Amino acid sequence: MDFREQTFDIAALGELLIDFTPVKIQQGMNPCFEQNPGGAPANVAVAGAKSGCSTAFIGAVGNDSFGTFLRQELDSRGVNTDYLKQKPSGTTLAFVHLDKTGNRSFSFYRDPGADTLLEPCDLQDFPFEKCRIFHTGSLSLTAEPARSATFSALEKAVSGGAVISCDPNWRANLWKSETEGLSQIRSLLEFAELVKISEEEAFLLTGITDPETATRSLLNQYSGKEGRMKLVVVTCGAAGCLWVRKNDNGAVAGFPVKVVDTTGAGDAFWGAFLAEFCRTGKNTMDLSPEELTGICRYANVAGALCSTRRGAISALADRAEILEKTDKNNNQTL
Repeated sequence: MDFREQTFDIAALGELLIDFTPVKIQQGMNPCFEQNPGGAPANVAVAGAKSGCSTAFIGAVGNDSFGTFLRQELDSRGVNTDYLKQKPSGTTLAFVHLDKTGNRSFSFYRDPGADTLLEPCDLQDFPFEKCRIFHTGSLSLTAEPARSATFSALEKAVSGGAVISCDPNWRANLWKSETEGLSQIRSLLEFAELVKISEEEAFLLTGITDPETATRSLLNQYSGKEGRMKLVVVTCGAAGCLWVRKNDNGAVAGFPVKVVDTTGAGDAFWGAFLAEFCRTGKNTMDLSPEELTGICRYANVAGALCSTRRGAISALADRAEILEKTDKNNNQTL
């Protein structure tokens, strides 16, 4: 089938990169890292595909062995890569550092990384009008020409009638300054109808410590005459998540797990959330509180399962496993 004749439930634009994940080795030996596919928007696209949605990824990798590996990884997981470009620069690399609890931090090697070289002209044939949800994050805003390509894609997606989803995905070490980074994220939020945000990011953007209050502040700011924001979901780690709309909200408990690596857990959560949102066939404001709570419960399990395995894309569960764990789990360790 001609790609332009296809319809996508979810299209994600942004970074696709190599996560070098630490592997446990014997004491006294040199550290060892395992090559894994990653990148937040790519993780979301794969998570959506694993939950039964048709997904596409828009981005750029290097014309190197890493780039070839990443394309193969997305292809093998059912994500359309017709609009994944290969650029002359090297593929971006991220070394993952895990603390004793499995929580991660990153060191990026990207000067420039191929993901930052995506150009507006690379988008010219993408069928934005046939995309239900268009998702992106903030890392493609850290440098040109990817910044211009991202905003161009957002404008095309809005014109095409897509629901815009975004994840601020704050990575301080990729911005020249916190001021620049927050300014670009606020520009991104002006397009978004659905937002996934962490407690830390909610505080960073509002200065408000209470997640629900911070989220309501964001909704008030970005849901006015020019704003499109209708739903914000705050991820709270092991505690679960909080969803907030203008006139209602709800909290959904998390699922205790034996954490191995939290890399990609938030993306697993959001890809699963978007997939279940698509499955309802409803608009954001037409979902009942019970439906939103059910979607969040499913997404919580997806994120929890991801954190029990190494890597991001390689750790994502499919819908059958998520549903099985959702049905059987009564807040016992997965």
